[in-house]
Amino acid sequence: MYAFTLERPATVQDAAKLAAGGSKPLAGGQTLLASMKLRLSNPDKLADLSGIKDMASIKRDGNSIVIGAMARHADVAVNADVMAAIPALAHLAGNIGDRMVRAMGTMGGSVANNDPSACYPSAVLALGATIHTTARKIEAKDFFQGMFATALNDGELITAISFPVPKRAAYMKFKQQASRFAMVGVFIAQFDGDVRVAVTGASSGGVFRHGGLEAALNKSFTPEAAAAVKIDASELNHDIHATAAYRANIISVQTQRGVAMALAG
Repeated sequence: MYAFTLERPATVQDAAKLAAGGSKPLAGGQTLLASMKLRLSNPDKLADLSGIKDMASIKRDGNSIVIGAMARHADVAVNADVMAAIPALAHLAGNIGDRMVRAMGTMGGSVANNDPSACYPSAVLALGATIHTTARKIEAKDFFQGMFATALNDGELITAISFPVPKRAAYMKFKQQASRFAMVGVFIAQFDGDVRVAVTGASSGGVFRHGGLEAALNKSFTPEAAAAVKIDASELNHDIHATAAYRANIISVQTQRGVAMALAG
């Protein structure tokens, strides 16, 4: 690594000041530290957010689950409120990476990084979550702007994410076995009068909602309705792991399985 200074802010306000002054926020470090070790990233100032207890809370607030940006994947996976209200989100968190990644990685860090194969963005988008930052609130539909790109401004930090509680939901992940990232991940959320389907891992442009699957499932929330939708492969990834056509098939299959899982409760 290159030389850098490390600050440990104790409050959100202190962290915001450091970020505004050019410090790179350090959440779980699962991406940033690895890139620094490879000398792909060279921040000269880091602000370690792990000491800010307010940013690690998980609580139910009315008909939403509010999760602090510094909540670890492992904590989300076993939290009683999450498991009771949105078990699909707990299931998603419990299958991110390996045990060490889940023990260190954070929800806010993953969402801010917006890796095109990350799991959390699909839940944020399908559930219509709201991203709370040090400056404002951002709706999920406005937050993700392509591979590793978000609506966050320089110096703006995610503090929490609020997830509306759906009627039903499921997350189905087809893993790339070496990295354990999603080769294709499909998050399905059913609300009264609205079904959302968000897909991660399948496109280099990042997470996206699938309008065709949503339209079909809004008419009939059944695996058969999902199976009848033709998945266009023209804008999907084609690489050493899978062809675009294969990924299109996985989207269909995982959606069918997710709907069946959601219906089974």
